[in-house]
Amino acid sequence: MPHTFDLLVVGDANPDVVLGPLDAPLAFGQHEQLVPGGALTLGGSAAIMACGAARLGLRVAFAGRVGDDDAGRYVRDTLTARGVDTRGLRTDPELPTPLTVVLTRDGAESDRAIVTAPGTLRATTPADVPAGLPAAARHVHFASYFLLPHLAAGLPGLMRTARAHGATTSLDTNDDPAGHWDPPGLAAVLPHTDYLLPNAAEARKLGGAEDLVTAAAALAGRGPVTVVKDGAEGALCHDGHTVTRAPAFPVRPVDTVGAGDSFDAGFVAGLLAGLPLPEALRLAAVCGALSTRAPGGTTAQPTWDEALAQVTRDLTPAPSHNPARERKNSA
Repeated sequence: MPHTFDLLVVGDANPDVVLGPLDAPLAFGQHEQLVPGGALTLGGSAAIMACGAARLGLRVAFAGRVGDDDAGRYVRDTLTARGVDTRGLRTDPELPTPLTVVLTRDGAESDRAIVTAPGTLRATTPADVPAGLPAAARHVHFASYFLLPHLAAGLPGLMRTARAHGATTSLDTNDDPAGHWDPPGLAAVLPHTDYLLPNAAEARKLGGAEDLVTAAAALAGRGPVTVVKDGAEGALCHDGHTVTRAPAFPVRPVDTVGAGDSFDAGFVAGLLAGLPLPEALRLAAVCGALSTRAPGGTTAQPTWDEALAQVTRDLTPAPSHNPARERKNSA
């Protein structure tokens, strides 16, 4: 039976209020500080990744949980408007939709403070993923492992189901607010994860080493191909034997919120289009960089043709098709 979707994304979705840049330390005591800009935009690592993948032409479904409130309706409407199937997005009748405020600071484009009220995140469970959905996608991506403890506990089972139906899997843990970084459950998840997608700081914490290659090697040794986003240094990939690197794509960033999630979308889209690993890594770096051209995580995400145009000189051969029309579906 053909897969209904190219990609299923499972995880967090919420509105982001992005403010900044601050030109002084954040002040309490009811002192009002003014900043040049602000934006209300779709947030949540999983939601931003889903939008980026849909923008690249993939057939994308989303599963998670929001509240029965204006914020939840905003999330659902925005995902739908960007081409993401939201039939797997559950509405919680009691808990509120998560909310995040992102504060950027002057002179530090890649640095920001993030404050989140978790709302439905801690109540999200594997039961929020419709039973047939992991089997209906060519690839299943999970995000924000540490924000979704009940869902995280069920990830091995969800990943096994996806893989049993021919799908590949990926995980972007994102930050651990508790600072623990090595919960017992993660060891059970990694053997079922085809691709782990941390940023450099997360990779060092998860891999237990300051040297990035050493940390990536340690993580790859636990099962997944480990793909590390390293900002201005580009990206690297460790498959347990070989290190592959991609340079950073030059761009003048306006807002780096969601750049890592757009990187994830580009990487998965590249893999599903049949690109070899080095080319998928390069495409991912381009997608992450191009997403920083406007405020918010989704506004400037590139199309497939736009991203491919930036990397064609490095792709041999370079596919000219849209991955939404790629049909490598298994029964």
